[in-house]
Amino acid sequence: MGFPAADEGGGSHYRSHSFGYSRSVPSGELGLAAMGTPVFPPKGVAVPPLDSRTAGSPAPSPVFEGIVSALRSAGCVFAEEEARLLLAEASLPGDLARNVRRRVEGVPLELILGWAEFAGRRILVEPGVFVPRRRTGLLVNEALALLPATWPEGPRRKPAVVVDLCCGSGAVGAAIAHEAPWAEVHAADIDPVAVRCARRNVGPVGGQVHAGDLFDALPRELRGRVRVLVVNAPYVPTEAIRTMPPEARLYEPAASLDGGPDGLDFHRRVAAGGIGWLAPGGHLIIETSQRQASGTSAILAAAGFGTRTVHSEEVDGTVVVGRVAAGTH
Repeated sequence: MGFPAADEGGGSHYRSHSFGYSRSVPSGELGLAAMGTPVFPPKGVAVPPLDSRTAGSPAPSPVFEGIVSALRSAGCVFAEEEARLLLAEASLPGDLARNVRRRVEGVPLELILGWAEFAGRRILVEPGVFVPRRRTGLLVNEALALLPATWPEGPRRKPAVVVDLCCGSGAVGAAIAHEAPWAEVHAADIDPVAVRCARRNVGPVGGQVHAGDLFDALPRELRGRVRVLVVNAPYVPTEAIRTMPPEARLYEPAASLDGGPDGLDFHRRVAAGGIGWLAPGGHLIIETSQRQASGTSAILAAAGFGTRTVHSEEVDGTVVVGRVAAGTH
């Protein structure tokens, strides 16, 4: 579970690929048929095969141009990019028509495709699960920087334990497990839909997913062994949720967004319980917003962590890194 900060942007960068709408479209009012969009390839017109978002531009066709026109009219910022993805993922003409119509109605592209690009990988997503954001890649990078670069040596060396708490789709844990297969990765979430989705992403790369409320989900044998604890818990202030883009507000679970009155309720709970789970010298990394970073840092410091704040202009991401101070255990 994670989400973008409500105070940092108007919508286009909330999606993992920065897809967004410049205006809202009432559901069902802007269908393809009403716009005269050709959703079936006319006889003699081939739809070029595209297998990734980086594929070359297709030769102009009534189908491609019609989809782009429909998406632009609906306010999609990257209409051509989205049109290529919709074309590439549709196996039947009927699928294409239905998927374009859903996108025009405002359904997030990732939920239509069934996947989101994150940290260079496709992460499976499904309705009712938070869609991973590009900004959360900073959480992955900071975690990898704190892990050993190779497999542990010696017969008694144990792998470094990483926990992805409030994991949602499991995007962060899956990315870490892929880049550092020598780590022992665990992910956890309280929502059963998220747990099911996370198992589809984390399991194939060797990680484990657990169900439960924060640390209650974790196996007891991990206590005191966690090298890196990564957390993308809800941090949108309750009253700010109504100002979020419709794609997040209408299609993602409120529980994956609502961080309480100041957005920091989960950060307090994680900081209070985290030290007991970390190994000596272990780190807690929490995604937050630039505006809330000082509050998150103060919460960790009060719990006994030494802290530093990291911000990436490239992905517009912010995390607070807490290190267990000597003698805290």
